[in-house]
Amino acid sequence: MVALVCVLTKKMKSKTLNNRYKLSNNEGYITLISVLILGAAGLVIVISLALLSLGSSRSSLALEQSNQAQALADTCAEMALQYIWDWDANIGTDNLNLGQGSCTYTITSETVPKVITASGTVGNIVKKVLITVDNLHPYVHLSSWQEVAD
Repeated sequence: MVALVCVLTKKMKSKTLNNRYKLSNNEGYITLISVLILGAAGLVIVISLALLSLGSSRSSLALEQSNQAQALADTCAEMALQYIWDWDANIGTDNLNLGQGSCTYTITSETVPKVITASGTVGNIVKKVLITVDNLHPYVHLSSWQEVAD
């Protein structure tokens, strides 16, 4: 009888140890899976922030190029006005390369009111202005200066 109790006790201790080992082994898997899930979530956040930053940089570049193209269009328009003032020009076309862009102006009317079309290009961005001059002497008087679409 004592031998039977000893055998049963050993078997119970063995099962208890195995159960404890299995329990701690399961806890290890839970920890590993938790770390993997948290790591994946962190990676998704980092990638999202990187993509947002890249999109913001592209938008900033497009805005900067748009402003530069507008400045070039205005510059060429003013050059055309100076050309009209200096030479009493009837019609004409000229272009100018400045910095990373270029601009072109065209005077299309021989008589008053004169029409000037100027465009500035930087990269893929094009800005245009349309100017109407209704008086040349004693001063140049503009009846309109407006940005126009393509």
